[in-house]
This record gives sequence, C-alpha cells and structure tokens, in this order.
Amino acid sequence: MAARLVYVTAPDMAEAERLARLAVESRLAACANILPGVRSLYWWRGKVERADEVVLVLKTTVELVGALTETLTRAHSYECPCVVALPIESGNPDFLRWIGEETGPR
Repeated sequence: MAARLVYVTAPDMAEAERLARLAVESRLAACANILPGVRSLYWWRGKVERADEVVLVLKTTVELVGALTETLTRAHSYECPCVVALPIESGNPDFLRWIGEETGPR
C-alpha cells in the first residue's frame, strides 16, 4: 500500500474543518491536520495576490488520491483550489498500515 499526503489550502478554519470532515467521514482520508495562520502570495489573473489561509494535510492511499481530489475540488469555495498529492517515501510501518486500514470502502 502506497501512502500519500494531500496538501490543500482553504480560506478559513470553518472551510478547512468542513473539507477535513468530508474527507475523513467518507473514508477518502484516514486523518486530517489543520494548520492555521498561513500567509500565501501567489499569481492570480495577472497580478500578485496575498491571502491569509489555512492548510489542510490529509493522509490517504495512492488509490484514493483521484477520488479525494475530485471530492475536495467540488466542495471547495475557491475557483481553482490547491489540492496536490505528495508521495510518502517511508515512515513508521504501523502508521502507514493504519492509513490503509482506515480508508476505502467499509
């Protein structure tokens, strides 16, 4: 089982919590971490924008990244939300196994 971290930005804590709950309750992610207090600078429609955001980090499996990405993108308030998956190269085998056990169909 290959695990992934999915990195998402949200405009505020309420939306981050809503997205996290959606992902975990639907078993598309085993866990979600919410990190408040992020300042983002980015290009948008030809100019540099600045926003205070909240970061959401989800733990899932490679098989569920597509469904998780689609679910979060559809539920997100942003026109073009950041939802990106990063590989987990190694780690605590018990934790990585737990991700697989807590995701997917029941």
